[in-house]
Amino acid sequence: MANQAVKPQTVEPRFIDLFTPKLITVLREGYGLASLRADALAGLTVAIVALPLSMAIAIASGVTPDRGLYTAIAGGFVVSALGGSRFQIGGPAGAFIVLVAATVQAHGVDGLILATILSGLILLAIGFLRLGTFIKYIPYPVTVGFTCGIAVIIFASQIKELLGLTLAGPEPGPLLPKLQALGAALPSLNIAACGLALLTIGIIVAIRRFRPHWPVMVIAVAAASFLGWLFGLPVETIGTRFGGIPQNMPLPHLPEVSLAKIEAVLPSALSFALLGSIESLLSAVVADSMSGRRHRSNCELVAQGAANIVSGLFGGICVTGTIARTATNVRAGARGPLSGMLHAVFLLGFMLLAAPLASFIPLAALGGVLAVVAWNMAEKHAFAVLVRASRGDAVVLLATFLLTVFRDLTEGILVGFGLSALLFLHRMAQAVSVEQTSNEVAPPIAELDVADRVADVSRKAYDVALATDPDVVAYRISGAFFFGAAAGVAAALERIGEHPKAYVIDFAAVPVLDSTAAATIDGFVRQAQRRGARVYLTGARPTVRRILLQHGLRPPIVRFRSDLQDGVVAAHDALSGNRAKVASQA
Repeated sequence: MANQAVKPQTVEPRFIDLFTPKLITVLREGYGLASLRADALAGLTVAIVALPLSMAIAIASGVTPDRGLYTAIAGGFVVSALGGSRFQIGGPAGAFIVLVAATVQAHGVDGLILATILSGLILLAIGFLRLGTFIKYIPYPVTVGFTCGIAVIIFASQIKELLGLTLAGPEPGPLLPKLQALGAALPSLNIAACGLALLTIGIIVAIRRFRPHWPVMVIAVAAASFLGWLFGLPVETIGTRFGGIPQNMPLPHLPEVSLAKIEAVLPSALSFALLGSIESLLSAVVADSMSGRRHRSNCELVAQGAANIVSGLFGGICVTGTIARTATNVRAGARGPLSGMLHAVFLLGFMLLAAPLASFIPLAALGGVLAVVAWNMAEKHAFAVLVRASRGDAVVLLATFLLTVFRDLTEGILVGFGLSALLFLHRMAQAVSVEQTSNEVAPPIAELDVADRVADVSRKAYDVALATDPDVVAYRISGAFFFGAAAGVAAALERIGEHPKAYVIDFAAVPVLDSTAAATIDGFVRQAQRRGARVYLTGARPTVRRILLQHGLRPPIVRFRSDLQDGVVAAHDALSGNRAKVASQA
């Protein structure tokens, strides 16, 4: 019994702790003038990025561009003020274009607004019932599949604007009929619109390569707008199609509400809530990986719910956490949620002061912006890796992707998740075996003693290295490491308070590992690499090691060793050699 790990008692977090907005946490920690200046600069940077993007997403969704701005201003402010992430930026997202456009076509703008408010109520319920944890169980191939599918649909929705085509009738929603209608309209191709679209894309690509910190989208759209005005090019603009945008925010009001209307839009509201919860939590995870912080998932969902209600009351569309704008916020040096709140304030200022200038923006330029967004959204490398990783992951990925593109986003997610569950059951059946074991009790994956210092493993061979080298820390993962356990493992690894110079992660007790788990380890390794720490992966079975290698976890990013002892000794020797080299140079 002496060799058994002593598990620490876990204290159930209080309700108030789970739902305290990060804004209050940041203010309690102490918030000074320097932090305010940093947040103001970050908020201005994000607002400049969000300005053309919000209008472009709204237009692509089948509504007027001002509704995209209302969404970013009203919804974005609430997301940052009440959210569980320090750096989350809320607003209209490209992922919703397909769903919003279909809802507008079926139920009109009032139906869309009602669905948005209902989705907010659903998100509030999901958050307060603490169901945010289950959202994290969406498998990696499913997220990659529907993200790539959405990217394809967004690009297809912009072909008309990119080529300046004139259709004989309304543009169809489904992809194949849409492509047929666009093909029939090719004789109406507008050379000027094509030129402005290519110019916009070229400017964005060039500036991102040579001046990545510049506000590329605003510069590209401004340049296209100026050239279109200067030469009087025959292209459609926001002014010619929509009559410009207003210079004020509307007063909050409810759309027409009836039981029949609620029943009609409820499926759309459920789709908005499902996609919004997935998208917002993915964005929060990206912010965590970039900043080293941890978000409160259920608090974030409550904020997303409140933001959708407020956005709907002001005539906006669906709000969610936006990955690109959130990443821009972190890179711009934000200190806390005030940057997101100020981003909304700056957008309001832009709308009040510069609304007349928006009339000159060519729709081809906004189409170019969304074409770049679609290209960046498509996880091309991850898609290629998953197709090669295994037949099971490839089937899940392709089923989700194809159903998203040709059928329905919600259907794609549900079918992908169902296939992943069946695949997991198959893998677990293959992993069952009868082995002679010692009296050592391995911790089950549900309890996740990942962060405990190998107390339940024989320490004789490497006790000396661990005892004499505080810069080497070893961890052990036990049990099936799949998408259902990935969130818990990630949380355990993120809770590591110390920052050693070498990590040793033992996979000897992991019988099966899937692509979601490999992506989780890859994220941890990248964080360690940014801190200059070495990572050793030990004891991985051939099947587990193959999946890790397929996801890019290979030397020199990580180093593989046969068992935990070899890993600890190798880490200790490498660090000792580095110290000796530094000492000799000194």
